[in-house]
Amino acid sequence: MAKAVKIADRWVGEGYPTYVVAEIGINHNGDLELAKRMIQAAKDSGVDAVKFQKRTPELCVPEEQKGQMRETPWGYITYLDYRYKVEFGEAEYREIERFCKEIGITWFTSVWDERSVDFMEAFEPVCYKIPSAMLTDHSLLRHLRATGRPLILSTGMSTMEEIREAVEVVGTDKLVITHATSTYPCDPTELNLLMIRTLKKEFPVPVGYSGHEVGLIPSVVAASLGACMVERHITLDRAMWGSDQAASVEPGGFERMVKYIRVAEQSLGDGVKRVYESEMSSRKKLRRN
Repeated sequence: MAKAVKIADRWVGEGYPTYVVAEIGINHNGDLELAKRMIQAAKDSGVDAVKFQKRTPELCVPEEQKGQMRETPWGYITYLDYRYKVEFGEAEYREIERFCKEIGITWFTSVWDERSVDFMEAFEPVCYKIPSAMLTDHSLLRHLRATGRPLILSTGMSTMEEIREAVEVVGTDKLVITHATSTYPCDPTELNLLMIRTLKKEFPVPVGYSGHEVGLIPSVVAASLGACMVERHITLDRAMWGSDQAASVEPGGFERMVKYIRVAEQSLGDGVKRVYESEMSSRKKLRRN
């Protein structure tokens, strides 16, 4: 059985309840109060943690894209300026930390560059998420492993060989791998949920699922296939401005998804055939022999 990884006060792995993460990401559009409303909505939905994204824009935006112009809620500005608009700094993360502690929910971030790791270390995070786009950045992977914190490795847009190389770099200690397809939103025909089983067979670590589909069913199926962690983007309104909103789940949907996952967990059982006490009256009444 794959070992479990402890994130804050929860064990994540086989034999434990599915760890549900609501990814706020950059759906807050740089608005701290909106972010806090999303954290509260996630908490009310019954999730285990919320996740943000941390980038250093001048490092993460490709040189050829920095000057590209785009329409945004802040006007017609460069892509680099837009990336700065949606980044939170120390003051915002201190308030996020305070608010999450106040309402009792775990928070952590995806980190996209080494400087962002150094920034987040001041908050002593419970873990780090490695975004799919950074899976082949071995320098970043080594920098993250040096923190000694649990790591969640997302595998979208990656080949099996790239995944193997990344795991070789970070090792299997305190590692969770999540299956993902990096299309927003993702067509059901490309979700390939059986990859959860493939990854479980290949690597001796807990395996989860990071979904970008529309709807709830695939995420519940992922949990039924053995995903120890299910992560979905959360939004207050899918019609809001932002590239991830359409692949996100609104609070009511998140609440239903968590309930469905818990029912699925209860329904799986242990695979040992038995006659339940609740069946005995039917057995006596309906069996002829």
